[in-house]
Amino acid sequence: MAKARALDKRRKSIRNIRKITRTMELISTARFKKAMDRATAATDYTRRITKLVGHLAHAGLEMTHPLLTDRPHPKRGVMLVLTANRGMCGGYNGNVLRAAMMERAAWAQVMPEMDVRLEVSGKRGISALKFRGIQPDASYTHFEDMVTFEEVDDVLARRLLEEYETGQLDRLDVVYTKFESASRQRAVVETLLPLTSLHDEDEGEAEEEQHTIDYDMIPSAESLLDEIVPTSFKVKLFKCFLDSAVSEQIARMVAMKSATENADKIIRHLSMVYNRARQGQITGELLEIIGGAEALN
Repeated sequence: MAKARALDKRRKSIRNIRKITRTMELISTARFKKAMDRATAATDYTRRITKLVGHLAHAGLEMTHPLLTDRPHPKRGVMLVLTANRGMCGGYNGNVLRAAMMERAAWAQVMPEMDVRLEVSGKRGISALKFRGIQPDASYTHFEDMVTFEEVDDVLARRLLEEYETGQLDRLDVVYTKFESASRQRAVVETLLPLTSLHDEDEGEAEEEQHTIDYDMIPSAESLLDEIVPTSFKVKLFKCFLDSAVSEQIARMVAMKSATENADKIIRHLSMVYNRARQGQITGELLEIIGGAEALN
């Protein structure tokens, strides 16, 4: 009876775990749809404003902006790593951290003279780096999957822009999970500062248009650039957070779906073993009763 009881207890425990994983799967599915709608809505705007900056930069106009000036020998850099505040999302956090460590090692080899500042968003990334003996220079834990443009602007974008324009920062790389489709997300390292490094993979057709577009600047090209170029950087940084959020929900949804299916398999196996054990126990009890009756006769 002890074996059958142990099997039944384990089966009940697995059923409770299945309820949790199934609930988390449904929650992630709902959050994924909301996050994907926000990321999709921001994609067109980000692509268009980035293309506009590229058109202005190649329009043959005599205009300059600090964010468009390339710095071939950077001395001070920032690596911003975007991870999740919660776990149970498969290899989402691990992929981002591996990409960040590889890029950090590459910086040390190619540009050993550059002073790199490491900034991490997400409790999982912070704890994983501390476990490896790496203390981030700055950490952020208040960015959730429904992050707003104002939060990113107030906490990060304005400060990074000011540091770059004043010469305190020469390069900014963001390590995050890029959302390409519901079935494809990948950890990437993207250079956001200087803005000359901003080139979307799907905008090859824009190069043909840049040489044929003429602009009339009212009131002036400088005032237009002062407004559009910083906005382009802020929108691009915000898009990185949106991609990270929707990728996190997809990873958690897939991980919880797999965990739920594995729980179903374990429950079926335990039920079969339990039934066999119970059947054997009942058979043994019947044999004992029959043997006792025979002994009395």
